Amino acid sequence: MAATTGLESLVDQIISVITNDGRNIVGVLRGFDQATNIILDESHERVFSTKVGVQQLVLGLYIIRGDNIGVIGELDEELDASLDLSKLRAHPLKPVVH
Repeated sequence: MAATTGLESLVDQIISVITNDGRNIVGVLRGFDQATNIILDESHERVFSTKVGVQQLVLGLYIIRGDNIGVIGELDEELDASLDLSKLRAHPLKPVVH
């Protein structure tokens, strides 16, 4: 029996991905493979800044290589909808250093 990644339960759910270079990408998980390469649909990148609110850059259908993924997590849609991203300020994440 093949080992599972735990991503099966997240397919067709909105997830947040933090990449190794510090990007935060949100979208609907459509698929993944054994190398944890993932396919996101209806995706956008959230760009954080200490000066202006969170910018959301539309990406659409997006593929992320598994070796570039730092963290994958389920997004609480109700909590996310209640946030006013235009008023949120934060330092951008720094890249992962090996």
